[in-house]
Amino acid sequence: MVYETGNRTIDDAVERVLAGERLDRRDGLALIAQPVDELAAAADAVRAEFGDGTVDACSIVNAKAGDCAEDCGFCAQSVHFDTGIDNYGFLGPEKILDAAERAERDGAQRFGIVVAEKGVSKEHRPEEWEEVLEAIRLVRDETDVEVDASLGILTEEEAAILAAEGLNHYNHNIETSPDFFPEIVDSHAFEDRVQTLEVAKEAGMDLCAGVILGMGESPTDRVEAAVALQEVGVSSLPVNVLNPVAGTPLGERFDDGADITTEEIVATVAVYRLLHPEARVRLTGGREANLDEDEQHLPFEAGADGVLTGDYLTTEGQSPADDIEVVERAGLEPNTEANDFDPAAVKARHDESGADVPAEPDGGDAADAETAAGSATSNVSD
Repeated sequence: MVYETGNRTIDDAVERVLAGERLDRRDGLALIAQPVDELAAAADAVRAEFGDGTVDACSIVNAKAGDCAEDCGFCAQSVHFDTGIDNYGFLGPEKILDAAERAERDGAQRFGIVVAEKGVSKEHRPEEWEEVLEAIRLVRDETDVEVDASLGILTEEEAAILAAEGLNHYNHNIETSPDFFPEIVDSHAFEDRVQTLEVAKEAGMDLCAGVILGMGESPTDRVEAAVALQEVGVSSLPVNVLNPVAGTPLGERFDDGADITTEEIVATVAVYRLLHPEARVRLTGGREANLDEDEQHLPFEAGADGVLTGDYLTTEGQSPADDIEVVERAGLEPNTEANDFDPAAVKARHDESGADVPAEPDGGDAADAETAAGSATSNVSD
């Protein structure tokens, strides 16, 4: 394949990527300064060469809400901030299965069990650990979706157990660059996150790790985060955009919205595609809050080929039907490899408000029912 824009920086980068060369920090910094239209078109060409023309959809469930001891400045679930969210303990395996089955109906290919805390500990909370394992087994055995999890920091023993249970991807976002990370989190270090990713990978799990854009970081930070993820080796790279939550430090700082433009979002996605040509570059939390309805297709025309569909950890998303329409507007189609669903049926089942017509799962209190009410649930990052 020969791709030419007339922009020497972009054309050279594309040629090297297609030849199997990995771009580096210097390349990323040069690329992110290029005209966004030319950059997006080149990234889309690389996606077409390495990908299959589909957008892979994942969904998540907020399996345990609030009271996290960490102080991540974006997170509504930190015990350090007064955000007014509903706190609840671990939902339990059956309720998590309910959410997974809902995600499956809505076209998700993978389903993530998310616990926003420093770590689900086999040693310190053995009963909760066993419930997590049972939830993984249920989703694995009762649905066609691939089961993933985001459970915080892992020991080598815990990672080995999760891998043996068939956990497909382990999610642990790095959030931003190593240099900017201390501006966002005090209670643990960037290296702690990288270490958990390395432990999960060594155990045999694929890695899902990404960033949050618009937290005050520079374009250089955005590139350096992508380079750090190259060094770890990820197969799924979620790109979140800050959706500021009142009561959090970043919510107070950016009460008018994330510190990033549409053009910067598109350019960053394009650079991530060029630096990670074989990964799923996945649009996730905050995209609806930061991109107008008629802009949401643009990142998928700039190399993105994955999406987090449904609700997020503490905020609402749009309906899976709307997400399918965004994907199709970009000239792509939903992935059906793991879950062979009918996109037309998903769109027909959702009303104009994005609500799923079938009845809610039975049982549970109001907080539990609300948590599993979307095709899944997540926050801007975790």
